[in-house]
Amino acid sequence: MTDPDEAVRRVLAYRIPVDLLGFFINDPDREVRITVADRLPEYELEAMASDEDYLVRAYVAKRLPQGRLFRFAVDEDREVRRIVANRIPSVSLGLLANDPEIEIRRIVAQRMDPDDLVMLRNDPDWTVRYEVALRAVPPLLETLFDDEEEDVRLAAKQRFKELSTQSATTD
Repeated sequence: MTDPDEAVRRVLAYRIPVDLLGFFINDPDREVRITVADRLPEYELEAMASDEDYLVRAYVAKRLPQGRLFRFAVDEDREVRRIVANRIPSVSLGLLANDPEIEIRRIVAQRMDPDDLVMLRNDPDWTVRYEVALRAVPPLLETLFDDEEEDVRLAAKQRFKELSTQSATTD
């Protein structure tokens, strides 16, 4: 377990009983720690949530229960935050509505409850506003008819038309 060769420690981390994995939580080798993060029971994963390596934190974020992902919403690494955006409960997506990464805000717009999309209505990136237009409901939808980006305006009008047609057929 203290072998200087990380390949040996990695094989051990993969094969030893789960209750011995704690020995490798702070291993100097990233791949060993990733193996540990992949095998540790969920209730022990918190111990690796502050790992210095983004990829280890990403593995932890993939495995932690949804309700324990909040700390990762402000992670310094965009890949970790992207995983959180895809996994966090939809009612908590507002935590990521102002993320500096466009890709993450688009994921938020794709998953957020339509009533909460107003948070992203004035997003500086037109692709995020486009995602909002694809899912918004009135009255938010009508505010997008005057968006500065033509694709957003067209998507909002098309969505409004679809919702109006659905409403007319169900009445």
